[in-house]
Amino acid sequence: MTDATSGGLSAAAQPKSSLLQPSRLMKKRNAAETRFKAYGIAAIVLSLATLGFMLVTIFSDGVSSFFQAKLSFPVELTARTLDPKGNRDRADMVKITTLGYNKVLAVAFEKELAARGIAIEGQSAKDVVEMISKDAAGSLRATVLANPSLVGSTLDATVLATGRIDGYLKGRVTMQTAERDSNVTPAQLQLADKLREAGMLTSSFNWGFLTMPDASDQRPEAAGLGVAILGSAYMMLLVLVTCVPVGVAASIYLEEFAPKNFWTDAIEVNISNLAAVPSIVFGILGLAIFINFAGMPNSSTLVGALVLSLMTLPTIIIATRSAIKAVPPSIRDAALGIGASKMQSVFHHVLPLAMPGILTGTILGLASALGETAPLLLIGMVAFVDNYPAAPMEGFLDPATALPVQVYGWAQRADPAFIERSSGAIIVLLVFLVAMNVLAILLRRRFERRW
Repeated sequence: MTDATSGGLSAAAQPKSSLLQPSRLMKKRNAAETRFKAYGIAAIVLSLATLGFMLVTIFSDGVSSFFQAKLSFPVELTARTLDPKGNRDRADMVKITTLGYNKVLAVAFEKELAARGIAIEGQSAKDVVEMISKDAAGSLRATVLANPSLVGSTLDATVLATGRIDGYLKGRVTMQTAERDSNVTPAQLQLADKLREAGMLTSSFNWGFLTMPDASDQRPEAAGLGVAILGSAYMMLLVLVTCVPVGVAASIYLEEFAPKNFWTDAIEVNISNLAAVPSIVFGILGLAIFINFAGMPNSSTLVGALVLSLMTLPTIIIATRSAIKAVPPSIRDAALGIGASKMQSVFHHVLPLAMPGILTGTILGLASALGETAPLLLIGMVAFVDNYPAAPMEGFLDPATALPVQVYGWAQRADPAFIERSSGAIIVLLVFLVAMNVLAILLRRRFERRW
């Protein structure tokens, strides 16, 4: 009997570690994996925290812009001031400027305060009247001209208060800041407290923020997003009409019909390069071609849409080609095998299966174009526009602005009320972007097919 059979394996031949016990190398590998997971979780938490901080900051600063301080009091529309001839002829009443309506509002406001016994010692009549927004006279004039029969009656008017009074109700203006502010006095804020107690000064939802055009620096409380929303809608409509058909058709040709040679390779490389070009370069291109060379009007939605189309086209082509390429080759082979032509194979089988990806890429490309600012600044869409563009097709050539440009414009102004409105405009823009992303998800699920 040998030692091997009697005593088993020698000590040198026995394993140094057991499979049930992790080795030093395995412990090191597991520790590295744990650290990698921790890094990933930390990155996600940091990203979510940054996003949350950004959203909280924007919403905390911008939600108040959807509410506005308003003054309510009866206004006697005296015929002696508003219709001196007494014929209720609109052509004659148009000659009465906002100065006459300012006088009517001032008299009515002072009369109502006297009737209610509301007064602040040492406050002049001018300080009292200056609590009414400079936009109130224009709004009252438009109401009277729209219905001249109102002259001679008493109207229960609700007009905007000034931006400083509105800021006082929102906590942006205090007695301490009023002492150093030339646009408001502590006495006016004291009067605002009394008006609020009497129910004459209230804060309600501001629909005008979504419907009214931009306003001058003298009346920030009247500034709205009406022109910007309409301008963005016009541009997205034009981009959809001009960019999507071209992008989808080019993608189908390059992916399904184009021969694989030097020229198609060069086109593909240039499309990829165009997708990486900074957006401001497209703005310079639009300024040179569409405005300086073609003579198109500045600030028009047509020029803005053409510039955004050039910028969005490479993105749509790349997304569409990826969706078409994701369709299995067996679908094409099966269609060709049963006698379908190349055209029938593409349009009857490949495109329906690629439609979810095409729609998703298109909508996300449009959403990206909606948030662009730099190219629109270069073609003049940063100009102050207080008139609504006309209905299509004429309105496509009228001056307009866009939501991101309006945000930029308001953020450059000194009045705190415009800073508040810029945050409110960001909220509106985010709502549009979220809606477009949700639409992309719904369309993808609606048209998705499995094989």
